[in-house]
Amino acid sequence: MVSILECVPNCSEGRDKAFLEDVRDAVRRVQGVALLDSAADPDHHRSVFTMAGAPDVVSGALFEIAKLAVKRIDLRLHQGKHPRMGALDVAPFVPLGDMSDQEAIQAARRFALRLWEELAVPSYFYGLAATTPARERLENVRRGGFEALLTGDPSRAPDVGGPRLHPTAGATAVGVRKPLIAWNVELATADAAPARRIARMIRESSGGLPAVRALGLALPTRGTTQVSMNLVDYERTGPQAVFDRIGELAAAEGVAVIDSELIGLIPRGALGQDGGEGLRIRAFSPAMILENRIEQELGVALT
Repeated sequence: MVSILECVPNCSEGRDKAFLEDVRDAVRRVQGVALLDSAADPDHHRSVFTMAGAPDVVSGALFEIAKLAVKRIDLRLHQGKHPRMGALDVAPFVPLGDMSDQEAIQAARRFALRLWEELAVPSYFYGLAATTPARERLENVRRGGFEALLTGDPSRAPDVGGPRLHPTAGATAVGVRKPLIAWNVELATADAAPARRIARMIRESSGGLPAVRALGLALPTRGTTQVSMNLVDYERTGPQAVFDRIGELAAAEGVAVIDSELIGLIPRGALGQDGGEGLRIRAFSPAMILENRIEQELGVALT
């Protein structure tokens, strides 16, 4: 195996098609970086890009995304369903192959320093890069969003830069983590209350399933709702167990499950023996499997 760095930047823009295409073009122009996936949602008002390659070139591509986000996104005008605190909201570094966690942490910290020195955007470290246990969980770092962090509470000062946020681009959560599954289960109701109750019952922080983060959100453009999730350790709780539990809870609410939606890529090991058929992932294809995309785009095998 070789050392591969995956990075999955999230930008607080899901509606401007020109911005989304400019980001994709910026990544494609960086030699040695593979753009594995991109997705955007107008209700969340958020976009997610998945790229991989050698650590230095991936960090360079991420900085190109940061420049576009800082220039084009004004959080004072941003209204979306998904929590956010920055134009480049989250920048997770995911070590793959032979790359160690420590190498990924060093890359994340170098990027955060450059983000501050060249773009005046401060950073918070989370996940394996966190400098304090209170900031290991992304939701703790981002609680209250851009507006809450603007108050300048000293206890919530950034790890790099600041103490104030960038006036329009906020701050970025820079982290190191395992492969994460960003995944939504859509419900056949416009009433967000059932989705919120289900999310509360399945998320770990409320006593639900281990390693599951969940929110219940309305999707006005679709006339439906969803349980929006991050599965942060699929070896502890896999997607099939989560999907089955949501189905049980939705039935108790008298609400039908429509299907599920994958944001980004999914590790092969998370699909189970049926290859993911039981998850009812919308328009699922082998190209959504992380290992397949890495091998296709970079010509290297992760296993």
